[in-house]
Amino acid sequence: MKYYAHSGIREDRSDWQLLADHLENTASLAAERAAPLGLRAAAHMAGFFHDFGKYDPAFDRILSGEKSRVDHSTAGAALLHARTPAGLRPISEVIGYAILGHHAGLPDRRGADSSMERRLDAFRDPIAPEISAATSPDFGPVARELAKLMRPASCGFDLSVAARMVFSCLVDADFRDTEAFYAGLNGTRPDRDWPALADLLPEWRGAFDAHMAGFEQSGRINRLRAEILAHVRDGATMSPGLFTLTVPTGGGKTLASLGFALDHAARHGHRRIIYAIPYTSILDQVAGIFRGLFGDAVLEHHSAIDDEKTHSERKDKLRLAMEDWAAPLVVTTNVQFFESLFAARPSRCRKLHNIAGSVIVLDEAQALPRKLLMPALRMIDTLCAHYGCSVVLCTATQPAFDSRQLKQGGLPLEGRELAPDPVRLARELRRARIVQGGEMDDDALIAALRDTPQGMVIVNSRAHALELFNAAKAAGLEGLVHLTTRQYPVHRRAILNDIRTRLKSGAPCRLIATSLIEAGVDLSFPKGWRAEAGLDSCVQAAGRVSRNGEWPLEDSTLTVFSAPGRSMPAEVKALAQAMRSTAGRHDDLLSPAAIRDWFEHVYWKAGSAQLGQPMVDQMILGRSGTDFPFRSMAESFRMIETTMVPVIIRGDAVAEDAIRELAFENISSGKLARALQVYTVQMPAKARALLVEAGHASFHQPAVRGDQFCVLDNTALYHADSGLWWEHAEYLETERSIW
Repeated sequence: MKYYAHSGIREDRSDWQLLADHLENTASLAAERAAPLGLRAAAHMAGFFHDFGKYDPAFDRILSGEKSRVDHSTAGAALLHARTPAGLRPISEVIGYAILGHHAGLPDRRGADSSMERRLDAFRDPIAPEISAATSPDFGPVARELAKLMRPASCGFDLSVAARMVFSCLVDADFRDTEAFYAGLNGTRPDRDWPALADLLPEWRGAFDAHMAGFEQSGRINRLRAEILAHVRDGATMSPGLFTLTVPTGGGKTLASLGFALDHAARHGHRRIIYAIPYTSILDQVAGIFRGLFGDAVLEHHSAIDDEKTHSERKDKLRLAMEDWAAPLVVTTNVQFFESLFAARPSRCRKLHNIAGSVIVLDEAQALPRKLLMPALRMIDTLCAHYGCSVVLCTATQPAFDSRQLKQGGLPLEGRELAPDPVRLARELRRARIVQGGEMDDDALIAALRDTPQGMVIVNSRAHALELFNAAKAAGLEGLVHLTTRQYPVHRRAILNDIRTRLKSGAPCRLIATSLIEAGVDLSFPKGWRAEAGLDSCVQAAGRVSRNGEWPLEDSTLTVFSAPGRSMPAEVKALAQAMRSTAGRHDDLLSPAAIRDWFEHVYWKAGSAQLGQPMVDQMILGRSGTDFPFRSMAESFRMIETTMVPVIIRGDAVAEDAIRELAFENISSGKLARALQVYTVQMPAKARALLVEAGHASFHQPAVRGDQFCVLDNTALYHADSGLWWEHAEYLETERSIW
């Protein structure tokens, strides 16, 4: 009997894919992807056995059209489990996690019905004995590979990351072979070829040098920026590993880190450059700069639209093939980067093997959520130690990751500093002061703005920002601008450009915003006000005051105030209390000493449990095998707690064209998602459901795209000055019918 992996078109099966071919192709492709990771043998074994369950005759009947189900993802793991030599159980389990999860996602070792333990216990082998007997897995090479990737102090976590990497190689290889098979049937060739970074670096470094040569070299600040850039690029000769880049706001961190990444990759052969950024507002700006320098070889990827909802197996495979991060330069968010590294879903994990061998710049490193700090730092450490990565922790407020407070989790994490003398830089780049303002309600803030033709107010929530903006508008203040994540990215870029034009011309410009402008946004106001928060946030906000030294230091102030009657999230409240404590010990809150003191105080108050250490400790390697709760960890490792979902705004002709193209099945969802993600607003899932129910929004082309692309049909809900208003939108249709 012949066994097949995928069905074709012809009734005589002459164009069907043989199972043996698919297994061998997938094994070879997986091994090819795993070779740079030192996991070639492990990935080859996973690929060769991943669809072993398709040797079940019942699966052949499914390919012929029978309506039934066959679990084809357990047989390979069960076979390896049964043949594991004594003492090598962890080896077969590493491969087993990948095989069991290549459709449904990485399982937990024990617990739920979908766990590895229960699936193996419940498995009843339907495969002919002679087929199973014809295979002879060799665990020796796999064991030797995995042994090299484990350290005594962190062997459980190290092995869990190796399992993730094998899983990534398997999933990508499986998708690629399936995609190639169906593309051959359809007479198409997917356009997924990216140039190698090594081939681009000579041109890119030349473009970067030309760009930097165009900057003004006169003036104290510009000379300091040039000094920082030269010193950072000199550090590119250092061996790969962990680095810090501690430069005050306005010192040119983004371009300096890019120069380092280009030179470091050229020197050490890194395969790609990845920028992980905490906020989409900064991501838009950074990606725009990089595209201006390097063109379309820059992949901008964040989770504005989820590209994995499809119907048939054939379309699943093709659409899940969208994002593998094979581009030479990837600009993404912290959420996309870290949640992928701790994910369980195949589509999310598929990119992991392409993270290996990268220069990774973590911009605004202080923004890593403290509740997940220990697993995130342990992952950074593992990527540097075993997977050829260099990681740059880039920020004006360098977290104390090397502090004694983090030793309990096997850290501190110590990086080599790339900047020239951060203490001196903090002193010489000082352009603003942080002062305490006490209580200020909305009336007091409006009065302060009335006396300041150009100024900014940053508050802790979108709701407060919107209320303050409306109150200031009612008070008749000129030049009011509202900036919020309620606005889609293309709109925010236009608003930022308008702000810069107003500031430069001296026109009235009174900005009311949330924290999205605190990090990386190139704005410069003579004065600012910031609602109480952590010292890191306040320092970042101060970086928007006299950013280029335009005003005297004594006049350039960021006033930190408490907002009476406004509740703060518990975490923000604790960080604000730590700031008040630090202010009692330091006169200068912008000094590196004060910033370090604040971080150490925060870590000490939190304790290792609240910093996420239990998540690291869950990855257990013992004599009886592994206990890796992959699925549970994926559910726990959420950098953003609230369930937010995207809605697409009809912003301009580009958005309209992409929305129309949703009807064309020959245009990939991935291409359209990338085009539309800059026109999306993230909103609560329940609120979007109400918009859809009330007829204000709908999923366009559901027959082709499923419930993937939700478009705002009632454009009246989107306001030019304040973005998308979804509150009470479900009542609008009723009101209109009355009038």
